Amino acid sequence: MDTGELLTRGSIWLALGCYFAAAGVTLTKGRDGAVRWLWTVGCAAYLAHVVAAFHFFHDWSHAAAYAETARQTAELTRWNWGGGIYINHLFTLVWTADALWWWLKPDGYAKRPQWMEASIHSFFVFMIFNGAVVFGHGPVRWFGVAGLGVLGVVWWRGWHRNSSH
Repeated sequence: MDTGELLTRGSIWLALGCYFAAAGVTLTKGRDGAVRWLWTVGCAAYLAHVVAAFHFFHDWSHAAAYAETARQTAELTRWNWGGGIYINHLFTLVWTADALWWWLKPDGYAKRPQWMEASIHSFFVFMIFNGAVVFGHGPVRWFGVAGLGVLGVVWWRGWHRNSSH
């Protein structure tokens, strides 16, 4: 594995690990300073992943990234569509804005509506499922399955415990 591949893969592994840890702690204990740091480090690792992918794999060409997204989508679905790259851009924007909000306006962040929190995490789970499980290969696929499975169990136990009161 060359340096570019190592940086690209390593940064997404770190981002996934931080997301799973932050979401898991939030679901079991709520948000605290440690979770904010996990969330922020995960976001920074994801941003490093995007930079590494564009630098080492797409030569800073959005057209090349779009074409590669279309190729991978066609390989899996037979639908030659690269628009998923724009969903990835939205994901980048959402995670970055969310992390910045938590640091810049922590009181407002803590008071945000539950539907917003649920929407963000639902979007993240959708993206992680697609990126790691559907389009991922090898160990990252199984890490994604395991991480999402553990989060699902933690969420279900918390929901079940709260709904039985």
